[in-house]
Amino acid sequence: MGTQQPPPSDYNGDNMYNNNNTSVEKSAKQKAIDDWLPINSSRSRKWWFSAFHNVTAMVGAGVLSLPYALSELGWGPGVFILVFSWIITLYTLWQMVEMHEIVPGKRFDRYHELGQYAFGEKLGLYIVVPQQLIVEVSLCIVYMVTGGQSLKKFHDTVCSSCKSIKLTYFIMIFASVEFVLSHLPNFDSISGVSLAAAVMSVSYSTIAWSASLAKGVQEDVQYGYKATTTPGTVFGFLSGLGDVAFAYSGHNVVLEIQATIQSTPERPSKGPMWKGVVVAYIIIALCYFPVALIGYWMFGNSVKDNILISLEKPAWLIAMANMFVVVHVIGSYQVYAMPVFDMMETLLVKKLDFNPTRTLRFIVRNTYVAFTMFIGITFPFFGGLLGFFGGVAYAPTTYYLPCVIWLIVMKPRRYSLSWWINWFCIVIGVLLMVLAPIGGMRQIIIQAKDYKFYS
Repeated sequence: MGTQQPPPSDYNGDNMYNNNNTSVEKSAKQKAIDDWLPINSSRSRKWWFSAFHNVTAMVGAGVLSLPYALSELGWGPGVFILVFSWIITLYTLWQMVEMHEIVPGKRFDRYHELGQYAFGEKLGLYIVVPQQLIVEVSLCIVYMVTGGQSLKKFHDTVCSSCKSIKLTYFIMIFASVEFVLSHLPNFDSISGVSLAAAVMSVSYSTIAWSASLAKGVQEDVQYGYKATTTPGTVFGFLSGLGDVAFAYSGHNVVLEIQATIQSTPERPSKGPMWKGVVVAYIIIALCYFPVALIGYWMFGNSVKDNILISLEKPAWLIAMANMFVVVHVIGSYQVYAMPVFDMMETLLVKKLDFNPTRTLRFIVRNTYVAFTMFIGITFPFFGGLLGFFGGVAYAPTTYYLPCVIWLIVMKPRRYSLSWWINWFCIVIGVLLMVLAPIGGMRQIIIQAKDYKFYS
């Protein structure tokens, strides 16, 4: 008997062919999953989509609290902090736009992907994802409360003689719309909702400052600090810092917005994206500064934590403004919920091997909307929520985390202008993160004393 002959020479070739087939199948499956996820591979949008998405993301519940923030901060510090925050956050937003395609041939479509590139695969997730989730989930909760409050204000204004209805029911009515819209599959599909929200934000901001101006300076108006004790004044000031930080929270979805912009090696997405951001920030300034300055000028330290609540006449105009707020926060909720949907669905499909089906999406998204509705109904402390969350999460992700990533990735020369600017922003952001939640938490505790659950 002769020695056994080796397998035919094409045996290894067949094996390689099978391996290639397997890799192609895996690649095709991976692409199908990526296309199914909310932050998908579609790159068809122009610069103006960046503009109105950023307006929708930035302007919202925060603008309505700015006169109240000024009443806690005072004229001088308040105006300085408001303008200074606008400048710092525009700078950090520019950094994120620049870093979106910092690696040739790769796009960081999600905040945590950029964090992973800077800090490492695991550490990047641990640093970015918890902060981003706190921002996005808390915003969705606050928008639930804002939507419900504005619906209640609309109802009470147009039908002052009607029987009073609990805020709980208005939040549930608002949530019913989100239950439906949450099933729009991806960022592209919510463009119409986002555009309507952006238009509404400009509209109700204009109504807020123009109606305040028409109302005139109130009798016995006072511009001093409302609190009569030193601790009260200090805590109020800290809470005001959080309110301002809350107003500039659009950074948490900027990379996801940029993911929808067209990009080629010759014309990267950062060009049209930055153009849209500049337009958005001009619109934001035209919304924020008149509302804050005129609202505080007219009402002084008696202004409410939602400027529209301080305005009562003309009734039809205030009712319309509140309905504009409702439409806007409907869109803003979707803009901030979409990255959360993306995280949950990515985890389930890529890590836990669930099939990417409509049923899975239906369960995941309805569960999330129900969760934010329940928390919003249970803890509707609007003013305190802004101050607390503004410091805890919005300060890191907006004021200094982009600067930390910039120092790691871009490596500016030590003691250069860029190096000093970034470290300055980091110090300001850390101080804001530490101090602002203290005032916000105190305000929540004070409001909770007289609160009855599900009232």
